[in-house]
Amino acid sequence: MSSPKDDLLEEIKRLFIELSDLQVIIEKVKIALNRYDPLTIIEKALKPAMDEIGRLYEAGEYFLPELILASDMFKKIMDTLLKPAIYSGKESPRKLGRVVIGTVEGDIHDIGKNIVAALLEVAGFEVIDLGVDVPVEKFIEAVKKYNPDILAMSALLTTTKENMRKVIEALKREGLRDKVKVIIGGAAVSEDYAREIGADAYGSTASDGVRKCKMLVNAK
Repeated sequence: MSSPKDDLLEEIKRLFIELSDLQVIIEKVKIALNRYDPLTIIEKALKPAMDEIGRLYEAGEYFLPELILASDMFKKIMDTLLKPAIYSGKESPRKLGRVVIGTVEGDIHDIGKNIVAALLEVAGFEVIDLGVDVPVEKFIEAVKKYNPDILAMSALLTTTKENMRKVIEALKREGLRDKVKVIIGGAAVSEDYAREIGADAYGSTASDGVRKCKMLVNAK
């Protein structure tokens, strides 16, 4: 039997999946913050909701406008409520490292990437998000400009995953490959593909991606 707390998280999840009024969801999240820590709200309500919205998109029940709206809603809730709650009364978290993240060229999916970016920030990483449809040159420019510990790339479409290989090849040509760890993720890729293209790690889920990033910076 579910508790009132569980019911509240389920309600937030349902409202988010239905793309209900943002202010209504924000008020529910404020109530939840009196009962739960922010990470629980992310893991038990927002992340499952975003995953379901991604599934609905793939099934043809949601379309690009719904994806964009969901992404904007997630970011606003994170920025206005959950991140401040995580850091409230604390000093700025010690940075574990710097991550440049983006969805590769030809792919405009950002739900998974946004969840990973948010969880990385919560874990204590500095995150530079390049957005979606990121060309090879932009990834290379960002590595040169920001000198990150990790470059994270996402791809949902199988037709775009080869752009990950192109980025790694460009890093080698520019003499940058040994200076940055590369992690990939998304529905289009796998552990085997990561090995094939010479990536350092593969994240099967958002939480796994964060865990692998911690391992990569510790290895450095």
